[in-house]
Amino acid sequence: MEMWIPSIAEARGTRAQAIVDALGADIAAGRLRTGDRLPTQRELAEALGLSPNTVMRAYSEAKRRGYVVGEVGRGTYVRPADAVPQAGPVALARPLDGPVDLSLGLPFVGAAGEALSATLAELAGSNGLTALLDRGEMRGRHAEAGAVLLRGLGLEAEAERIVLVNGAQQGICAALLALLRPGDTLLTERLTYSPLKALAAHIGVRIHALAMDDEGIVPDSLEAACRSTAPKLLYCTPTLQTPTTATMGEGRREHIARIAAAHDLVIVEDDVFGFLPDSRPLPLSVFAPDHTVFVTSVSKSMAPGLRAGYVHAPDRLLPAISAAVAVSSWMPPPLIAEIASRWIKDGTATRLSEAQRSHAARRQAMARRLLSGHVHYAHPQGAHVWLVLPQYWTARAFAAAAERSGVLLNTAETFATAAEAPAAVRLCLSHESTDERVRQGLATVATLLDAPAESHTLVI
Repeated sequence: MEMWIPSIAEARGTRAQAIVDALGADIAAGRLRTGDRLPTQRELAEALGLSPNTVMRAYSEAKRRGYVVGEVGRGTYVRPADAVPQAGPVALARPLDGPVDLSLGLPFVGAAGEALSATLAELAGSNGLTALLDRGEMRGRHAEAGAVLLRGLGLEAEAERIVLVNGAQQGICAALLALLRPGDTLLTERLTYSPLKALAAHIGVRIHALAMDDEGIVPDSLEAACRSTAPKLLYCTPTLQTPTTATMGEGRREHIARIAAAHDLVIVEDDVFGFLPDSRPLPLSVFAPDHTVFVTSVSKSMAPGLRAGYVHAPDRLLPAISAAVAVSSWMPPPLIAEIASRWIKDGTATRLSEAQRSHAARRQAMARRLLSGHVHYAHPQGAHVWLVLPQYWTARAFAAAAERSGVLLNTAETFATAAEAPAAVRLCLSHESTDERVRQGLATVATLLDAPAESHTLVI
């Protein structure tokens, strides 16, 4: 084929973004096909009159989006249709200088360090340390603590129906591995937890996007999908949905539960943010107990590094989910599970969760003040904000302008399971260590919202 040279003269946003957008459009239109070799970075830079660094950034972003694959010494090629996009490692550090990071949802640590110090001292003086180095001798104790935690969220949890996992993400992964096979259809919200997309690609299942409104999944869309796609599983976040912050009312939850029961559809309910609101509806699992796998963890509610989670499932699904956990990790580390169990039972978990709520409420108040006059959605005690952009901004152009101004954020495309993504971005408020850095970041975002996109276009 002739050397691919995109037409980007009239494109908005940075030149690197324009190259990536043109690449995606040409692949979708069939002008570029699987296996086609792209020009080298230097060749394309010379053809377009750009710097090689600009093309390098474009190719790196194209790889991240899964458009292309590259091999050292061989070149860059259009990605095979069945290739699995590889997500790179996420930097979770909390620097006190450099860009303000509103892209990560890592909760704050708070007073968890002091609680850990006291708990480790107690453990050091106990006679039960040997059991914490064995494979699950104390599983029943830890499952019972998990049941106590889940009962506090409104679920009639039984310890015998709990599977211990290394955080909610492993719980979700185990449920999908246990209940789906390559080629199956997975239903989820039109905008969803971004790692779910990569996980679905790895398993080889098709995602079918469901319409959403201000309560999350639209029942008519779910009913239609059940009739037309024969789905095996529905993944959703009914409380403080990521990224839109929507929360289903109980009437909506009852409706979704009836549809699931009618079509024998299994629901994976992700409830990692369920602890944040002072008042919340009952879990979806309450309305569909025989069809729902409930997943939560303590990483959001207590401390991000405490990787302990709980999966509560119907008896008929427990063996498959337990086997999926065993295949991937055997079990969570008993020491971590023990710390979580002690904190749940001695009230530390409640105190740490209250601190997380207070922290979230303070930063949400800041966001309401600084984003006043702009369309955005958030819960007063939620961890993030869903910001709808003015008509003169595209999400990608806004994100690029924000990054140039020292703020990192995620566009709707990151969470989209359908072809079209809205012009919106997610702002996470919990990751940054200081309120001042969050204030600076939100103030920068507010300033950008007030100016047309053209005034921020940078040609590189």
